[in-house]
Order: sequence, then C-alpha cells, then structure tokens
Amino acid sequence: MHKFSQEQLIQYLYGDCSPILKLAIEKAMLDDSLLRKEVKTLQRTIKQLSKLKKQSPSNGAIDNILKYAAATQKKK
Repeated sequence: MHKFSQEQLIQYLYGDCSPILKLAIEKAMLDDSLLRKEVKTLQRTIKQLSKLKKQSPSNGAIDNILKYAAATQKKK
C-alpha cells in the first residue's frame, strides 16, 4: 500500500499538485484498491461540499474581527 497524505490527495483532486506527485498517485492507484477507494471518497466529499450554500459572516462577527485587528495593531 502506498501512503499519501490527505492533503496530497486533495491537491491531486484539485489539480494543485506537482506533475511528479500526480504521476506517483496515478501510478499507485493502478495497483492499490484502498487508495482508489480513498480518492473516490474524497471526490464525493468535494462534490458534496460544492453543493453547500455559502453564507456570509454575520455583521457581529465582522465587527469582532475588525475590533480584534485594531486592538492587535495598537499593541505593535
């Protein structure tokens, strides 16, 4: 079994990995059914995440972030 981190597999699925890593993952998937299963599971998860409704943060959350940033800036 080949060991790739989930981060590497996610980079592969988003097309954000190096050509060398892409080749290594694709070659490993030819022989490793567990790796293929893990990649398919991540693909389904990514597909489901893309269906979620995106929400903007509340005004209260934005205000708190701005207050924190201002307070942190004053300390420097």
